[in-house]
Amino acid sequence: MYRPALSVVIPCYNEAACLDLLHARVAAAARAAVGDDHEIVLINDGSRDDSWAVMQRLSEQDPRLVAINLSRNHGHQLALTAGLDLCSGEQILIIDADLQDPPELLTDMRATMAAQGADVVYAVRRKREGETIFKKATAAAFYRVLDRVTDTPIPLDTGDFRLMSRRALDALLSLPEQARFIRGMVAWVGFRQVPFPYDRAERHAGETNYPLGKMVRLAFDAVTGFSTAPLRFASHASVILAGASLLLLFYILWGFFEGSPVQGWTSTMLVVTVLSAAQMFVLGMIGEYLGRLYIESKRRPLYLVADIAGPVKGRSTLGFNAAEPSPEFELADERRAAE
Repeated sequence: MYRPALSVVIPCYNEAACLDLLHARVAAAARAAVGDDHEIVLINDGSRDDSWAVMQRLSEQDPRLVAINLSRNHGHQLALTAGLDLCSGEQILIIDADLQDPPELLTDMRATMAAQGADVVYAVRRKREGETIFKKATAAAFYRVLDRVTDTPIPLDTGDFRLMSRRALDALLSLPEQARFIRGMVAWVGFRQVPFPYDRAERHAGETNYPLGKMVRLAFDAVTGFSTAPLRFASHASVILAGASLLLLFYILWGFFEGSPVQGWTSTMLVVTVLSAAQMFVLGMIGEYLGRLYIESKRRPLYLVADIAGPVKGRSTLGFNAAEPSPEFELADERRAAE
């Protein structure tokens, strides 16, 4: 199978306003790095604007551009998984469509990979232009809490913007879980991974596709996918509450023998409320993990492809591609050609 030197994988959701400039900048960066030996893979994640129409137009203009249209909105991480599964390059650059991550850094990232013999060069944000103080503060807190609770060390202040070797990507594609936190999964597969500091720019156009609700969901995927710390909370809480109950018992006995028995509805209800809150939290976390086990047990494809525009070279291994000829159809074609 022929593999181009480079694949650039870009998940897109409602990015019609960015796509023309995105294509121009990414194509120029790819040509500067490897000449024409590259492919650009755009994934339309069920966009509600004209993103798919723009992608089709761009694929007609650029023979190295592949546009993949998913059957519905799968979410950023699964859309990115589809692009990684269907790309075919020896090196793979992951970048978002909003142009906050400069594609012009590709040449320097490839130089860093070659100089340090790395399989992954992950971009570390020094500055985050155009983002609110709340977004910066919560992002910083998220990465640091995640580093404390996860069993796999995940680099701080990194997104999905990174350059990977083919063997690192193949290792990543061997992980079939549904709830995907790709930057954590890349850290888990290992190999040599090195940081690449950069300044993140302001979004070129449109609005962020990661509001607070999606960020919370991603945080849950990260924590539950790489740590059992929330489940261990039950054991720690039981020890703490048992100690507090023992102290409360001593206090009640002391009051009884002193002739001033403890009275009061407030203290009783406080204890009941604290215990109930702890129990509900533990039950909620157990339910979260059980729900993920239920989803994983169904073994559904990670993504569904409806249409493809352009010369896709990869073949689906984690999803279902309705635009891909079935093995039986290809076998019949080979038999007819042989006859």
